[in-house]
Amino acid sequence: MSSDDMDYSGAQERAHFQRIVQAFKSYRSHALKHVKEREEYIQTLPSHHRELLSSYRSHLKKQKVCIQHNGEIINQIINGVESMFENVQHEPLNDVAQDVSSLDLDIEKVKSTIRQIVRDWSPLGEKERSLCYGPVIEQIVRLYPPDCLDTSSINILVPGAGLGRLAHEIARRGYSCQGNEFSLFMLMASNFILNKCRGPNSLRVYPWVHTGSNQLTNENQLQEATFPDQDPSELPPQAQFTIAAGDFLEIYTEADSWDCIATSFFIDCASNIVAFIETIFKILKPGGYWVNLGPLLYHFEEQPDEHSIELSYEEVRHIVEGLGFEITVEKTSVETTYTQNANSMMHYGYRSIFFVARKPS
Repeated sequence: MSSDDMDYSGAQERAHFQRIVQAFKSYRSHALKHVKEREEYIQTLPSHHRELLSSYRSHLKKQKVCIQHNGEIINQIINGVESMFENVQHEPLNDVAQDVSSLDLDIEKVKSTIRQIVRDWSPLGEKERSLCYGPVIEQIVRLYPPDCLDTSSINILVPGAGLGRLAHEIARRGYSCQGNEFSLFMLMASNFILNKCRGPNSLRVYPWVHTGSNQLTNENQLQEATFPDQDPSELPPQAQFTIAAGDFLEIYTEADSWDCIATSFFIDCASNIVAFIETIFKILKPGGYWVNLGPLLYHFEEQPDEHSIELSYEEVRHIVEGLGFEITVEKTSVETTYTQNANSMMHYGYRSIFFVARKPS
């Protein structure tokens, strides 16, 4: 790579970083603007309609209070993020110009990040974590029993770590665990929770305040979610826990280096799922295990200007075995959810695949 290419790559990276921070910074004004638009629309309605909507107008005021509080949490998340990565110091974070559609999309990801906090670190997400992380953790404990071996010698990788809860739970059981995440939205929020939050349920967010549809009561929309449900700093003395930022395919290239790879809702993030599976096989030690749970909701399927292949599980299984894996455990139609609002009138879920695949010795 030439020096010009390196400079361009660095400039792209800085611009992307600044864009994500700008989305976080814009959340409060953007969300409040939408509430204000509803209030202004009500003012255009006939007077008897406005009278009937008096309680709803009061509810909109309460929404604004919740949004303000979410904004305070977001300010804590982005405080100091320019020095978040080792050996990388980003320039001072100034406001950047951004087209409206791009900013709207990024702010939706900010809202999704708030819901992810609930999924990974709030008591409200406990049921979802038991569905999506429980089988993975149970299988790891079965494969590498803590009462039979030194768990700190077992190196486990969690690609697509999100806000780090699955990786943290594995490390909490004494294993050496590294999470890997590509999304800056996730990395900024996980950095805040894992490194700056102390004390159970000391903070709160309002995850459903932006969603007016399918609410049974006003109170449901304003429901708070406390976090973190446990102190992230409480790990066994021998535990080793790290988060690596970057592209899974670019970072993990060393063959035969991990005892176990645990993936939950990850493999369908790939535009080329074959590359993911091939890399997992390569970097596992001989005799190592891949534990996977999740659906096949391909993230690039309907995105413009993106190439993607969307394989059935039948095809995925064929590739897993074709690369040399031996499937030792397999379950289909495992009921799971993702950032589900338990009080919503609309529920959706996945009939996920769970399997364990062993790399031959």
